Amino acid sequence: MQVTVWDTYVTRQTEMITIVFTIFILSSCSNPQKPENTEIIWDNYGVPHVYANNEAEMYYAFGWAQMQNHANLILKLYAQARGRASEYFGEEYMDSDKLVHLFNLPDSAEAHYNKSGSRDKQYLEAFVKGLNDYAKAHPDKIDDRVKQVLPVLVTDVLAHGKRVICLEFIGGNDIAETIKETTPGSNSYAIAPSKSESGNAMLVANPHLPWNDFYLFFEAQLTAPGFNVYGVTLVGMPVLNIAFNEQLGWTHTVNTIDASDRYELTLQEGGYLLDGKSVPFQEKRVPLKVLQKDGTVQQLDIELRYSKHGPVMGEKDNKAYAVRVAGLENSSYYAQYHEMGKAKNMKEFEDALKMMQIPMFNLIYADKEGNILYLFNGNVPVRSEGDWVFWNGTVDGTQSKYIWNRYHDYDDLPKLINPSSGFVQNANDPPWTSTYPLLLDFEDFPPYMSPEDMPVSLRAQRAVNLIKDDASISFDELVDYKLDTGMEAAGRFLDNLLTAVEQHPDSTALRAALVLEQWDRATNVDSRGAVLFGRWLDKLDSDMFAIPWSAERPVSTPEGLNNPKQAVELLVSAAREVEETYGSMDVAWGDVNRYKAGEYEFPANGGPGKYGVFRTMYFQPNGGNNKNYAYHGDTFVAVVEFGEIVKAEVLLSYGNATQPDSKFIGDQLQLLSENRLRPAFLTRQDVLQNMDKREKL
Repeated sequence: MQVTVWDTYVTRQTEMITIVFTIFILSSCSNPQKPENTEIIWDNYGVPHVYANNEAEMYYAFGWAQMQNHANLILKLYAQARGRASEYFGEEYMDSDKLVHLFNLPDSAEAHYNKSGSRDKQYLEAFVKGLNDYAKAHPDKIDDRVKQVLPVLVTDVLAHGKRVICLEFIGGNDIAETIKETTPGSNSYAIAPSKSESGNAMLVANPHLPWNDFYLFFEAQLTAPGFNVYGVTLVGMPVLNIAFNEQLGWTHTVNTIDASDRYELTLQEGGYLLDGKSVPFQEKRVPLKVLQKDGTVQQLDIELRYSKHGPVMGEKDNKAYAVRVAGLENSSYYAQYHEMGKAKNMKEFEDALKMMQIPMFNLIYADKEGNILYLFNGNVPVRSEGDWVFWNGTVDGTQSKYIWNRYHDYDDLPKLINPSSGFVQNANDPPWTSTYPLLLDFEDFPPYMSPEDMPVSLRAQRAVNLIKDDASISFDELVDYKLDTGMEAAGRFLDNLLTAVEQHPDSTALRAALVLEQWDRATNVDSRGAVLFGRWLDKLDSDMFAIPWSAERPVSTPEGLNNPKQAVELLVSAAREVEETYGSMDVAWGDVNRYKAGEYEFPANGGPGKYGVFRTMYFQPNGGNNKNYAYHGDTFVAVVEFGEIVKAEVLLSYGNATQPDSKFIGDQLQLLSENRLRPAFLTRQDVLQNMDKREKL
């Protein structure tokens, strides 16, 4: 087993192959009257609508608003980005602090701030001032434990972005060297006028992330002269990252990008072997203060080592392991999102994309002029040789030819603009299936760009199959497609399973078959049979498929069962387990799976992506009551139509706040349970008619 420096940290990391991180920018359909003072009008879902005299004041109010809804969480995250969380909160944060210092985030944040232009500095400083001014004005709203992190620094915000995007999303797999089943992901659509009933382009944003910590989204509208944006950002970020305006919008999904690599180094003579010579490590020592259980603070000196490949994560026997992460040097990540939000047409938007400061994520775009775009975005290293499989393994660190130092530019990346199919989509599948029939060819790109023969997940296949044959999609139909709870797996295997039961009858199997025959093949709150079928699917191995996944049939395989007798045996086992656990084989999906946040609890719909459920939700036991609770999956949802007047429906599953006294924790769960969205309030008039409170700053 390969050992890293910090096993505890490593075991709790999530592989970040896929995104989820989408920002949706909205300009309202009418220009609001310029306010005398910058103000925040909070709507009745806890969404701040900022109206400012200029962009600096707008970002000040954005900082104020984020702090109001998430102060405790934000300060904890900034403490981690600062590399001092163990000093403030205890030794359980030591591994996080070590990682932050190993990748030199605090110092690089300061360097990137110094390189920023005066405008970008002004916006960052305004955001940070908003954070700090809220804390000064409302000290009673912030837990004493996190107040010691104050005041927030601009470098905290910059380091936080680097930590989340580069170390967690991009480098998480290579740093952690482990894979979890529920990796961050997303769904997305862009529909062209040729496939739209109204003749307007439409967009669907739908990131899937865990429902806690730095993964949480914050929903807002930011308005200033020439800038009017609606969408979400990950908590603590100073810009909206998934968003739309009256002209255009975009979303992200986590892409199959390899933008980090792990190298195996051979130790020799106190250094490491490179091109036949022993090369010394660079070393530095960092003091780390750690809060002890008795309240005292102990200072430790941690030693950090670096190779030409990157930071050294650990050593074992005669080997060391280093990780190289793309995009750590990018200094204009936030500035690019600001420019994307200001764009008024596709050319301006592409000009922003060509800044290449966002180091990963697919991008799906639509605009009022009817353009749609799919882009396999990111800092893809230019590599001397090797394919996807080679670079996703442990790379030979003894040869300098494998140390990359530059990235492919915008024109090199897979992309589709206005395809003849009339739509683009991504559900974390490789770029080759971004529309159907397929238009992008793996052979046209370097073999390490993205995997060639990676089986397209049943969730991504569901995404394509829902819309590919619909020649005239209305807004309401697109909402229904997004909220679809059906199991793609049922269409592939259920009929074969029922036939197998007829061929190999068993009393338990026959009772189970009766339940499955009456099941609606979905994961609605009242679906009876979904729990049983899901338990059977969990026991099914891919070698039991009659037809395995095929690149020639990417959205209709696998299908069928090659061992009917074994399939029935697995059904009997699943049926007995479900009956023993829940008292009945036909227990309702929503009786077993639940949504819970704050004081609210409701029956759940949706299910795991591996079942081919587009309404993606993951559940885990909590409390020993035979209930499973959602902890990962659908977060922000937005369906937008770019007509003469922009129309949008949205939902933020868990609500727009985490502060313990907020009424907006879990207040949207009932809509989630009822499988409904809510209207986005895009104009000042709509906001005032749905106002919860008003603040002037």
